[in-house]
Amino acid sequence: MTIAGLPKAGMLAAALLLLGAAPPQAPLVTAPLEGAGWELVWADEFEGEALDRTRWTPEVSCWGGGNNERQCYTDRPENIAVEKGLLLLKARKERFTGPARPPEIAENPNPRLTQAYTSGKVRTIGKHAWRYGRIEVRAKVPPGQGTWPAVWMMPDDPAYGPWPRSGEIDILEAVNIGAKCKACEGGRGENRTISALHFGDFAPKNRFVDSRTALPDLALPSEDFHVYAVEWGEGLIRFLVDDRVHLTVTADQWSTAAPAAKGNPAAPFDQPFYIMANLAVGGRLSEENNAKGLAAKSFPAQFAIDWIRVYRCGSDPHTGRACMR
Repeated sequence: MTIAGLPKAGMLAAALLLLGAAPPQAPLVTAPLEGAGWELVWADEFEGEALDRTRWTPEVSCWGGGNNERQCYTDRPENIAVEKGLLLLKARKERFTGPARPPEIAENPNPRLTQAYTSGKVRTIGKHAWRYGRIEVRAKVPPGQGTWPAVWMMPDDPAYGPWPRSGEIDILEAVNIGAKCKACEGGRGENRTISALHFGDFAPKNRFVDSRTALPDLALPSEDFHVYAVEWGEGLIRFLVDDRVHLTVTADQWSTAAPAAKGNPAAPFDQPFYIMANLAVGGRLSEENNAKGLAAKSFPAQFAIDWIRVYRCGSDPHTGRACMR
């Protein structure tokens, strides 16, 4: 999820949603990269009946994420639910009024805004953060023009200053899945997911490296669960879908304009980052691409997450590089 310019910042599935049916059960999967040396240190399998507030804090805000998104994020079961082993982030078309910004970037007083949609966003901010390791999410993204689910990471303490000087790690973004796409293979529309790093200096000097990747069979990622992951070590970050690496970025490809980072090539990606997951409605990346704008038939929509797991490199926890073979 890009926060540009800010001071921080299948058909069956759709039918089931419209009918109010229960979400599908996600099948079991095997452990990641056996023998690589990753050790599980934190996880949420979403096995209970409610969001675990010791792990997650819902964001309540209507500011649009700096991307002109159309939702208010709320802390309501209509937008955030844990059901049958899944975290469900739900976007609905309904007018809602709430605080403009989340607490960490709120003005005083914090104005109130009204948006035409509601949705859900959860974060480990202030509770859990990690430096280096492997972070995985097993998820099923929604289809539809105007949908923008994401799992991403931001610095727990922005040591190098506001966005993007302290960096951003986007593990998964899925924009307008199934919408028309001239650049996509497979003949079924947009079938690529995105991973990215954001860094550099304040807009318009912000920079990013990204990759858009399709599944090997060119299927829509909205039709099934897949595992999206980042492996993050000192000076090396790589992104995977179902254990296939699709983007590798080295320290010579990123930078930060922060004076405090001078002489440190690993900066800004050498600090603890927290995790968040959200389902945005619209926004520039979504509405300016594919079929453009929002499609009414895309909503209601839901982003289903089976689990999120964090691993460290057992033999090399300080840099993580020994496990990135």
